[in-house]
Amino acid sequence: MTRFAAHRRALPADARVSTWHAADGWPIRRFDWPAVTPRGAILFQTGRGDVFEKYLESFAHWHDAGWSVSAFDWRGQGGSGRLSADRNVGHADDFAPWIADLADFWRGWAAEHDGPRVVIGHSMGGFLVLRALVDRVIAADAAVLVAPMLGLRSPVGARVGGWLAALMRRAGDPARAAWKGHERPGARDRRLLLTADHDRYADEGWWYQQSPELKLGPPSWAWLAEAFAATDRLRRDPALARMMVPTPMLLADRDALVDSAAAAAIGAQLPDAEVVRFGAEAAHELLREADPVRDRALAAIDRFLDERLER
Repeated sequence: MTRFAAHRRALPADARVSTWHAADGWPIRRFDWPAVTPRGAILFQTGRGDVFEKYLESFAHWHDAGWSVSAFDWRGQGGSGRLSADRNVGHADDFAPWIADLADFWRGWAAEHDGPRVVIGHSMGGFLVLRALVDRVIAADAAVLVAPMLGLRSPVGARVGGWLAALMRRAGDPARAAWKGHERPGARDRRLLLTADHDRYADEGWWYQQSPELKLGPPSWAWLAEAFAATDRLRRDPALARMMVPTPMLLADRDALVDSAAAAAIGAQLPDAEVVRFGAEAAHELLREADPVRDRALAAIDRFLDERLER
């Protein structure tokens, strides 16, 4: 589906990019694209190291269908204030401030919009969205989890990987980079971890050329240790069985960054979830994949929202 390809490298003329301040005053960069006659509103939450510009093509798809679309960069990345003295490192001592930011933003954002309110989370954003829903600090009419980080891939397994990350966190500066690259150590071709689509992959680099300050590199040891620990706590949380928000979950079986099997196991615990799986044709960034994968992902989301939410 290339209908909205022109949006990949240009902000919509009728969209707004502004600064929202969290409860503690932290500057958060936000994006808002109101529909002329909205059927409802979507809040899209990106993954670790992401910026909302990467998803403008998908935003255009939903906006054309009548949705007002909003997003914000998590604190510590993109155009929001950084959390490490080295601005290239994606650091977090605790994920709780991100949940608090989402809850605080949601309260104001939901009050601004009529109609169904949908939250979509990709990767780390998927974990944070589900955690917020389980904790009942946001109240969406529907949620969509796209390749959610509900377990991390590790060459030594999640248990040993989490133990090692916790050890390295204590062994030195917890805000130091866990490795030199971006997503995963030892990967020869970063693109293959994310998408088979060369052009969509290149869009990210284009945006960073325009605004180098948006780019983020590897995670810190503290972030990595917390990611293992936080996803493990969520997988064992009995409150999953009480999270009633309708939730389609889109998973790439060969995802090399997050554990799709762990995500599917969580999907089986949710009372109103629909798991849509992709095979060897799909990598981590399903909404930035080649057209056959991306079209199927968008169609699954559209169908679910059409069926479950009144137009």
